[in-house]
Amino acid sequence: MARQLSFDLPAKTALGREDFFVSPANALAVAMISATSWPGNKLVLSGPAGAGKTHLAHVWAAETGGRIIQATDLRYDDVPELARKPIAVEDVPMIAVDIDQQKTLFHLHNLVLAEGHALLMTGRLAPKFWELPLADLQSRVEGAHHVALDPPDDALLGAVLAKLFVDRQLNPSPDVIAYLVKHMDRRFETAADVVVQLDQLALTEKRDITRALAVRVLNMSPDEIETGD
Repeated sequence: MARQLSFDLPAKTALGREDFFVSPANALAVAMISATSWPGNKLVLSGPAGAGKTHLAHVWAAETGGRIIQATDLRYDDVPELARKPIAVEDVPMIAVDIDQQKTLFHLHNLVLAEGHALLMTGRLAPKFWELPLADLQSRVEGAHHVALDPPDDALLGAVLAKLFVDRQLNPSPDVIAYLVKHMDRRFETAADVVVQLDQLALTEKRDITRALAVRVLNMSPDEIETGD
C-alpha cells in the first residue's frame, strides 16, 4: 500500500464523464450539460473554484464536438473560426476589466448562435453578479439559461477528494478521506489545498498519507507544511 515518495509527480487531471461524480449538489448541472439543446442555445454554468465547471465543459465539448477557450484568450480576429463549432467560454467575469475582449465575446455570442451552434459560458457567481461594463453583453449573459453547481454534500466532497488524490497519483489510507470530510472546511478550494499540502508533507517526511498526517495538516500553517516543522 506504500506509495513512492521519491518523485514529486505533477497532477494529471482526469476530465472524462466517467471521472465526474454525480450527487444532488451537481445533478441538475450534469443534466443540463447532457441536454440535447438549451433555451436560446446558450447556457451559463456557475460555481466556486474546484466545483467542476471546467470538467463539465470538457465533457460537453467531447460530446458535442465543441471547443473550449478561456475568456481572457479571446481575440477578435479569431471569432469567425471559433463560431464554426459549439464553444465554451470559461471564466467570463475575468474580462470585466477589458472592454475589447467584452466586445469580442459579444460578437462571438451573436455569430455562434447565428451559425446554429451552442454557447456555454462559465463563471464563479451567477451571471447577474458578473457586472460586465458592456451593457449589451451583460444583458445577453443574463438572458442565458443558468444552472449552478451547489456546495458539496458529504458524498460529493469525498468523491472530489478521492479524485484529487488520484490525479496526483496518491494512495491515502482508507480512513483519510472520511476524516477530512468530517473535519475540513467544506469548500472545493480547501479540498484541493489540503490534498496538495498532504502531498508536500508526505514527500518532505518520506511517509505515507495517513489519518495522523491529515490531522496534522488541518492544524498546521502552510509555512509549517512546506518545511515539515
